Amino acid sequence: MERRSFIKKSSLATAGGLTILNFPVFGKNAPSNKVIVAVMGVNSRGAYHAQKFSQIPGVEVAYLCDVEDGAIKKGLDAVKDASRKPTVEKDIRKLVAKTDFDALVIAAPDHWHAPAALLGVSNGKHVYVEKPCSHNPYESEMLIEAQAKYGKLIQVGSQRRSFPTLIAAVKEVRDGLIGNPYLGKTWYTNSRKSIGVGKVIPVPSTLDFNLWQGPAPRRDYKDNLVHYNWHWFWHWGTGESCNNGNHEIDCCRWFMGLDFPSKVTSAGGRYAFKDDWETPDTQIASFEFGDKKTITWEGRSCNSFPIEGSGRGFIIYGDKGTLVNTGGGDYKVYDSSNKLVKEIKPDQKVDPNNTVSASGDADLFHLNNFVESIRGSAKVTAPITEGHKSVILCHLANIAQRTGTTLHCDPKNGHILGNNEAEKLWRRSYEKGWEMKL
Repeated sequence: MERRSFIKKSSLATAGGLTILNFPVFGKNAPSNKVIVAVMGVNSRGAYHAQKFSQIPGVEVAYLCDVEDGAIKKGLDAVKDASRKPTVEKDIRKLVAKTDFDALVIAAPDHWHAPAALLGVSNGKHVYVEKPCSHNPYESEMLIEAQAKYGKLIQVGSQRRSFPTLIAAVKEVRDGLIGNPYLGKTWYTNSRKSIGVGKVIPVPSTLDFNLWQGPAPRRDYKDNLVHYNWHWFWHWGTGESCNNGNHEIDCCRWFMGLDFPSKVTSAGGRYAFKDDWETPDTQIASFEFGDKKTITWEGRSCNSFPIEGSGRGFIIYGDKGTLVNTGGGDYKVYDSSNKLVKEIKPDQKVDPNNTVSASGDADLFHLNNFVESIRGSAKVTAPITEGHKSVILCHLANIAQRTGTTLHCDPKNGHILGNNEAEKLWRRSYEKGWEMKL
C-alpha cells in the first residue's frame, strides 16, 4: 500500500509535528525489514489489529488464531483487502512453534493474555499483548522475568503512551505545567445490560471450548459466556477496572511519575441487576502512594452519565493548575484560578464505549511503535515493566473489593502485606498441563 494512501485511509492528521508514519518509506519493504505477525483472538479487537497491521508498509499478517468459526470469519474479512491471505491456526501452541513469523499479537480473553505472551516469547516471538497484560499480579511479574530470559519485546496495549499529544503533555506536566501533580482522578461509564442467568448447554459445534478455556480450570459451557460476557466472571475475566480502567489509571501513573502503591481501597458491587455477573458494575477505588499522591478510579458499567462530558477520561490536579483529558489524545489545561490556558484537540475521533477501538485510529501510533521497535529504530512506549505497574493497581482494586479489606502494600513491588486472604488472590490455579512455566 502506498504511504500516501495509508495516511489518507487512517485519517490521521499531524499532532505536535508528528504523523503516524515517522520514517522514510524507502527500504521499508525490503525483505530484511519486513515484519511478519500473527494475531490471536480475532472476534473483535484482534480483527481490528489484523486489519491495521496489514496496512502498515512492510508488515504482513501471516496467521490468524482463534477457536470459534464466526470469529475466524470476522478476522479473514478484516484482511480481505490485504496483499497476503493469512493462514488459520486454531491451536496457539502449534502456532508459536512455527518459525516463519516475527511477532504475536494477542487480543484473546483475559485469562489467555499472559499464558499466550509467555508461549510467544519462549518460542522466539516478539509480543504485543492487549490490556490487561495479566489475569492476576503474579502473571505479569512472570512476563517481566520471561522478557529478561528470552530477550524478546513485550509491548502492552496501553495505546495512549504512543499518542504524540500525550507524550508532549507528560513532559509539560513533569516540567511544572500544573505545579506538583498530587491527585489523579479517572473514570469510565457505560450502559451495559444484564447478562441474565446462564444455562448449561452443549458447546456449539463452531467453538473449541477446550482451547478457549486453555489455562483456566475447566468449567461447564453456559449460553451467556462467549463472546463478551466472560469479562464479568472472575474465572476468565478481570472486571471493568482491568477492562477499561486500566487505560486511564495507567495515564495518571505515567503523568504523575508513580510506581507501586502503599495502600489500596475499593467500594462498590453488582448493583444494577441480579444475574450471573460476578465483578462489580460499580466501583470506586483509591490508590495511595505514601503520603504524597493519590489516584482514584470510578467505574460505572451500567450508568453512562458522563464526567466532563465524556464516558471516560482522567484529570490531573496540581498545586498550580489542572489537566483534563476526555479519553483520547486531547487535553485542557487550567491555571490555579480555573482559567483555561491551553487546549489540544487532535483530529482523531474518540468513542469511549467502542469495544473495538475506543480511541479510533490514533491506536496506529502504538502499532507502528511496536513495528519500529522490532526493526530496532524505536523503543516500545508501553513495555511490560510499565504495563505490570499499571495492571497491578487494577488487580489490587479487585482484590480489595473481593475481600472487603484495605490493602497495605510494599511500595517497592506492590505486594500485599499482612493479609493472608488477599494474598491468596495474587495468583490463580491452572488446568493441569497448562501451567505457566519459564
